Amino acid sequence: MFEWIDSVAAFEAVLARLMPERSLDDARASTNPTVTTTPIGLDTEFMRVHTYFPELALIQIGRAGETPWLIDPKACGSLAPLGAWLRSAADVKLMHSASEDLVALAPIARAPIAGLFDTQIAAAFAGLGAGLGYQKLVQLELGVDIEKGETRSDWLRRPLSPQQMGYAAIDVVHLPALYEALCVRLEARGMLDWCREDCARLAANAGGEIDPQPHLAFTAFWQAPPEQQARLRRVLRWRDALAQQINRPRLWIFDNAVAMALIETPPDQPAALAVRLAGQRSFPKRELGNLYDLLQAPLDAHGGPVPAIAPPIRGEVALRASRARERIAARASEIDLPASVLCPRRMIEAWVRGESPGELQGWRATVLRDVFQSS
Repeated sequence: MFEWIDSVAAFEAVLARLMPERSLDDARASTNPTVTTTPIGLDTEFMRVHTYFPELALIQIGRAGETPWLIDPKACGSLAPLGAWLRSAADVKLMHSASEDLVALAPIARAPIAGLFDTQIAAAFAGLGAGLGYQKLVQLELGVDIEKGETRSDWLRRPLSPQQMGYAAIDVVHLPALYEALCVRLEARGMLDWCREDCARLAANAGGEIDPQPHLAFTAFWQAPPEQQARLRRVLRWRDALAQQINRPRLWIFDNAVAMALIETPPDQPAALAVRLAGQRSFPKRELGNLYDLLQAPLDAHGGPVPAIAPPIRGEVALRASRARERIAARASEIDLPASVLCPRRMIEAWVRGESPGELQGWRATVLRDVFQSS
């Protein structure tokens, strides 16, 4: 069962239920409305096949013991009032594997979603395993078997099929019960605050902004001269900005292999550039001159310092990483957490390279600091 919301009036009725102590005018203006604390299931369906930005197709909201709402975002007018609720820390927003949904909701929230509780993160802290899917977690904790038959659906089509709507409703129906069960486990293990901290970090880092240093992911380019690395960063930033502007996947503009080739052997005339881009799926021909000029232009200081691409971890550095992994695995076993949750690989790699791991704070600073100091 579910309630289909596809009009402004029906959407405003949902908002009134979510924020009963505030008028809709207040909700539109507020950044932190006060509402009764309630754990509420939240999920989205979206498409991101032909676009840079997720195309939000459905928002599901469900409270314990109540019929969930399936909100059609294309039929409910401005969704800005919902952003006030998303930004409110008063209600706990229950989601499962929330990272992509947070990106889809970012244009509505316009700030980190407050009060996030990700049941996949919670399951790992509860000792049930890392990376558990919703279907498996519901079966483990609640003894309920659910089908997952609509994951590849076209969620933008209308009308949605009964199967699609039933699948969408199920995605929030069990979240309140999961929350209650997982909180019991987390409190018994003394890890509820740890879980909340990681959920808050996920929400804070999930805005979907352009990476200011996209070249750092091109590890095969680490031996390139500093000037070529700087030029690669500049052309990747240009590609990302254009992808956002025309709302097409960045790799459709030109792929990564082409990006590196354009830096290593720049074309000597626009016609040569056109030939090299001919096989790219969505490069706009009108931008050919702009890209050519960018490739020919001298570097300037406006882009800021260019961090070097890190070399592969080898030799003594690899030995330090291996020792750190062994000590982390031992500590993870002591506290009954998956090692990947206690200390993700990126943290180890940052540490052995002499960087300060951004996640080595809060509860991890307490649990891991001596591990890193002695490795």
